[in-house]
Amino acid sequence: MKVVLDACVLYPTVLREILLKVAQAGLYQPVWSDRILEEWARATRKLGPGAETVVRGEIAVVRDTFPRAATPERPEIEARLLLPDPNDRHVLATAIASHADAILTFNAGDFPRHLLAEEGLARLDPDGFLRDLWLRQPEAVATAVDAVRREAERLSGESWPVRRLLKRAGLPRLGKALEQGM
Repeated sequence: MKVVLDACVLYPTVLREILLKVAQAGLYQPVWSDRILEEWARATRKLGPGAETVVRGEIAVVRDTFPRAATPERPEIEARLLLPDPNDRHVLATAIASHADAILTFNAGDFPRHLLAEEGLARLDPDGFLRDLWLRQPEAVATAVDAVRREAERLSGESWPVRRLLKRAGLPRLGKALEQGM
């Protein structure tokens, strides 16, 4: 399954790390464009000086780890698309150009299901997407989440119960499923 990762799911660190670890486990193939990665980098500016520099290093690692994820810009596809927010057309164009199955985003209103369906695409929310992957491959998802949780604890110096960490990352259903399934 090919899934375009919108910038809004790349920006929160915990969510991004879980998504990428699950992709590394082979549960789906991530897709993005240079513009999506640039939006991720620009979003970090609000974290203060130096944050963008750090994320640009992370982007280099992500590009190296997933060399097949990058999809070239297709302005001719973007030009024919209509979405509620014209600034999101490039995300849909990336999905079409890469022959993706879905777009993963928190911005449901910006990607109406009926418009995506016309292009043979689905819109997925991160919590539902990861929970569905967990239902199919519980060990792989749990392993990815646990690795991210351990790293969050190492970096913050505090304990992070899975459910609390995932709720904070916008993944409450996955957190509940993992807590009950563990």
